Amino acid sequence: MSRQSNINTVIKGLFMIILVLLTKPLVLNGETITVKGSDTLVILAQKWAEAYMLEHPDAKIQVTGGGSGTGFAALQNQTTDLANASRRIKPSESAACIRAFRKRPTEIKVCLDGLTVYLNQSNPIDELSLGDLKRIFTGKATNWKEFGGLDAPITVYSRENSSGTYEFFKRKVLHERDFAANIQSMPGTAAVVQAVTKDRYGIGYGGAAYSTTAKAIRISRSDESPAYAPNEANVRNQTYPIWRYLFIYVNPDQDRDAITDYLRWIQSDVGQRIVTEVGYFPLPSENAEKIQLTIHPTQ
Repeated sequence: MSRQSNINTVIKGLFMIILVLLTKPLVLNGETITVKGSDTLVILAQKWAEAYMLEHPDAKIQVTGGGSGTGFAALQNQTTDLANASRRIKPSESAACIRAFRKRPTEIKVCLDGLTVYLNQSNPIDELSLGDLKRIFTGKATNWKEFGGLDAPITVYSRENSSGTYEFFKRKVLHERDFAANIQSMPGTAAVVQAVTKDRYGIGYGGAAYSTTAKAIRISRSDESPAYAPNEANVRNQTYPIWRYLFIYVNPDQDRDAITDYLRWIQSDVGQRIVTEVGYFPLPSENAEKIQLTIHPTQ
């Protein structure tokens, strides 16, 4: 083979390599960022991922739900990079992560939520107290007439027990009392809202971003105190009594390079505008300035 033929072969080979590199989609740092956990956060997380990948064509982010408990288990098992959560991590979950990768997960606040109580649009009731909710969801109250409504049985819809929203509601509203035995568990807030939308006598709860077809009612701390709607102003000043942060947790050893860039983008003005578009509430400015808040082991 002549020298010129060898040169032509090398040039052709280099051209093919360049062509492959140009046509093959690039992935950020050669890997996919995996996100798993809270169903409350899944729609927002998907919107974040889509917007970020549009801005960063070399990025690839994969989002799945399953509940906050599922996200924490995946973080512990090191099968996800980021765990979405609608509640704070439990001490037992934090301890499991320490056993797995020798460090506590880093907690990152990503937005605010007013956990919303939903009724059917035809239900004449517009407000309830925390005490009313406790009676309804524990099965102590079973008829709407007890609250000035129709003489009709109350159908109670809840989240599954793997849900962070379920656990938050149980702690904050039921004070760790058991839910009613006849409660109907739903796989996500969207399913709760859909059920209440179709059920004239239904009641359910979930993230504020899902208040589309059902009625979001006002909630008071007691029968004597004023009731407030789950809107941004009332969540920010904490007059709405069932407010919370939503979180992302990450192994500190993985919080670098592409993952750190993505987390900072989520807390940036762009990421927080998407929070508003989806229907949650952006972080207060003092939280946006600090991306890492390591949790205490007893929390």
